[in-house]
Amino acid sequence: MENLISLVNKIQRACTALGDYGEGSALPTLWDSLPAIAVVGGQSSGKSSVLESIVGKDFLPRGSGIVTRRPLVLQLHKIDEGSREYAEFLHLPRKRFTDFAAVRKEISDETDRETGRSKQISSVPIHLSIYSPNVVNLTLIDLPGLTKVAVEGQSENIVQDIENMVRSYIEKPNCIILAISPANQDLATSDAIRISREVDPTGERTLGVLTKIDLMDKGTDAVDMLEGKSYRLKFPWVGVVNRSQADINKNVDMIAARRREREYFSTTPEYRHLAHRMGSEHLAKMLSKHLETVIKSKIPGIQSLISKTVAELETELSRLGKPISADAGGKLYTIMEICRFFDGIYKEHLDGVRPGGDKIYNVFDNQLPAALKRLQFDKQLSMENIRKLITEADGYQPHLIAPEQGYRRLIESSVVSIRGPAEAAVDAVHIILKDLVHKAISETPELKQYPALRVEVTNAATESLERMREQSKKATLQLVDMECSYLTVDFFRKLPQDIDKGGNPSHSLFDRYNDSYLRRIGSNVLAYVNMVCASLRNSIPKSVVYCQVREAKRSLLDHFFTDLGKLETKRLSSLLNEDPAVMERRTSLAKRLELYRSAQAEIDSVAWAK
Repeated sequence: MENLISLVNKIQRACTALGDYGEGSALPTLWDSLPAIAVVGGQSSGKSSVLESIVGKDFLPRGSGIVTRRPLVLQLHKIDEGSREYAEFLHLPRKRFTDFAAVRKEISDETDRETGRSKQISSVPIHLSIYSPNVVNLTLIDLPGLTKVAVEGQSENIVQDIENMVRSYIEKPNCIILAISPANQDLATSDAIRISREVDPTGERTLGVLTKIDLMDKGTDAVDMLEGKSYRLKFPWVGVVNRSQADINKNVDMIAARRREREYFSTTPEYRHLAHRMGSEHLAKMLSKHLETVIKSKIPGIQSLISKTVAELETELSRLGKPISADAGGKLYTIMEICRFFDGIYKEHLDGVRPGGDKIYNVFDNQLPAALKRLQFDKQLSMENIRKLITEADGYQPHLIAPEQGYRRLIESSVVSIRGPAEAAVDAVHIILKDLVHKAISETPELKQYPALRVEVTNAATESLERMREQSKKATLQLVDMECSYLTVDFFRKLPQDIDKGGNPSHSLFDRYNDSYLRRIGSNVLAYVNMVCASLRNSIPKSVVYCQVREAKRSLLDHFFTDLGKLETKRLSSLLNEDPAVMERRTSLAKRLELYRSAQAEIDSVAWAK
C-alpha cells in the first residue's frame, strides 16, 4: 500500500500541475483540505539550513537579505536504496536534475522570471520534487522569511506583504506550522513564535525548532526552551545544529554534518538527556510521522472532497462534450449524432415534452378565427356593391330567374379576402417553428461546443422551414381558391327561388331590383361565405400542420444530411472547429480526472485497510 504522504503528494501534484492551486483556482478547497507543513521563520533564522539538513543536499539559494522570495513547495519522495537521486520542477516536467547546484540555480532563475531581478516577492509558488533514498516522505512549504524593515530595492509594504503571504498558508486549519527560531535570540522576539501564536493560540498545530544552539553565548544554554519551560507547545521542541558558514564554504557534506550534529547533542552535558529527540534526522522522521498521523485523521474529509471533485470534473467533461474523431467517418458520425440530438429536442418542443408547441394551437384556435371575424364582408355586400356586381354580371342580357353570375361574383370577391388570414396563419406558424429552432439550438449542448456547426444547422433548418412555408402557403391558398372555383350547389338549391316578374323595358335596369330583393341576395351570399369560413377554419390548420409542422418533424435536416455526405474531410473538420480554450480545458480536465481517480482508489484502499 502506497505511503499516505505519497498519496497526498499525488493529489497535490494533480491540483498544482492542472491549475487547481491557490487563490482563484477551480477547486481551491481540495488543496486547502490536504495537510501540509509550512516552514516559518524570520530572515537569517536558519530556515534554509534546516531544510537542507532534512533533505541532505545543498539545493537552496543563499545570500544576504531576503533570499526566499517565492513559496517553495518541496515534496520529498523516498526511493529504493542504491537508486540515483534526482529532482524535478513542476514547470519543467520532463527534465530531471541530478546536479543539485543546478537545482539551486533553477530556483533562483525561476524566482527572477516571476519577480524580475529585484528584491520583490511573489505568492506564486515554485514546486520541487526530490527523489532520494536518504529522505523520508514529506511535503514542506518554505515561505519567505519574516522581516521587520524593508531594504533598498523593496517596496515599503514588503514587511506586511510577506506577513500576509505567510498568514495565507498558516491560517488554514489543516496546515502544520514548523516555527523556526534561533536559540541565540530571546523567544519573546521570535517572529515565527509571534505569528504562530496569533493563528494557533493553543499550539495544536505548531512544531517548534531551535536553530543555532551551538552559537549561544558561553554560560547559556537552550535547555529551558527545548524542555518547553520558556514557551510550551503541544509537541516537544526539536533542536538542530546546522552547518556553519565556514562548513558551507568548505563544502562539508550533509552526512558529515549530521554526524557532527549527533555528536554535539550526545557529548554536550546540557543536552545529553535530550539527544534522542534532537537533530535534523530526528526532525525529518518526526515530521513525516506527524504528517502521516494528521493525514490519517483527515482521510474521511479528504475522501468526501475528492469524491465531490471527481463528480464535478465528470460533469464538466460531459458538458464540454467528447473529443473530436480524427478520421472523416468519425467526424461525419459526430455531426450526425449532434444533429440527431438537436432534432430530438426540436420534436420534443412540438410534441409538448418541452414548451413552445402550444403556440401553434393558439394560432389555429385564436388568431385564425379572430382574423376571419375581422374580415369586412359588409363592404363587399353593401347595397351599392351588390347592385353594381349583379348588373355588371347580367351584361346586355338581364337574368331570367336568379342572378347566378352576380351571385358568383359576389361570392368570389368575398371568399378571396380569406386568403389574407390563411396566409397570415402560415406565416405565424412559420415564425413559431423558426423560434423553436433557435430554442432547440440553444438547448443542444453539443452545438455550443462547435460554433461553425451551430451556424450551419441553424441555416439549414431555417432554409427547410422556408421551403415548407412556401409549400404550405401554396397548398393553403389553393384551399381558398378551390372554394372560389366551385360553389356548393346544394346550399343554393335549398334557397327559395325568386321568379323575376320583369319590368317596364323603358325603365332603367337599376330600377328593376328593389332594396328588399338586393338585401336578400346579400344575406344569401353572406350565409354562404360564412359557411366557407367555417369550413376553411378547419381545413387551413390541417393544411398548415401537414405541410409545415409534420414536415418539420419528419425532414427538417434532410437536405443538410444529403449535402453533408458530399463534403470533403477538410470541410467536415471546419464544422467541428471548436474554441482552442475548450479543447485545452477538456484535455486538462481529463488528465486531472485520471489523477484524482487514481488517488481516490488509493485513499479508499487505505481507508478500507484501517
